[in-house]
Amino acid sequence: MKITHIEHIGIAVKSIEEQLPYYEGVLGLKCYNIETVEDQKVKTAFFKVGQTKIELLEPTDEESTVAKFIEKRGEGVHHIAYATENLNESLEEAESKGIRLIDKQGRPGAEGLSIAFLHPKSTGGVLTELCEHPQ
Repeated sequence: MKITHIEHIGIAVKSIEEQLPYYEGVLGLKCYNIETVEDQKVKTAFFKVGQTKIELLEPTDEESTVAKFIEKRGEGVHHIAYATENLNESLEEAESKGIRLIDKQGRPGAEGLSIAFLHPKSTGGVLTELCEHPQ
């Protein structure tokens, strides 16, 4: 697997609007993109910190995985995402090494990325996202 960098850190929040004053006013970061990812039932907001992004995830449906995460664990770090050069090959490699996959193949994510998740039960308790930038 060829990981090139940490693409982003996903943080589950109840309300992006309520969190913006902290990220922009206190940390001095600039929100450069807000978008809704319908099939994941989330609204996302992105901030750039060097090469890495912070992604706020607000559930748009109480049945979304992010809503369930917040209900169970509260707001906070949801996942870490790594950029990889070939997402589907990386998934095959991870599975061949005994890692449980949530997604068997890449699917559309925010900012035009192809994304897939590895199950936290086989990654030391950390929900791991693999991302591939469009060519």
